[in-house]
Amino acid sequence: MESGQVRSAAPSYLVWSIINTLCCCLPLGIAAIVCSCKAQNANALGDSTRAADASRTAKVLNIIGLVCGIILFIIIVAVKVSGKN
Repeated sequence: MESGQVRSAAPSYLVWSIINTLCCCLPLGIAAIVCSCKAQNANALGDSTRAADASRTAKVLNIIGLVCGIILFIIIVAVKVSGKN
């Protein structure tokens, strides 16, 4: 690395992973937490390639978990509303 370059750490998405686990989709949230921790550890070790890969995986898992949670919420609301008629 040249003297003028600054290496930025890959985001870990740990908070999003925890919220996703608690509110949306438990299995995908747990997998996202694992990837988030891998990204944090790789950042701490200076391994930017592994950190970026783990960060990207955590982000994808969080997006999928969020979409699954929203779909599940919509289905539950639809069933509750249709059951009252």
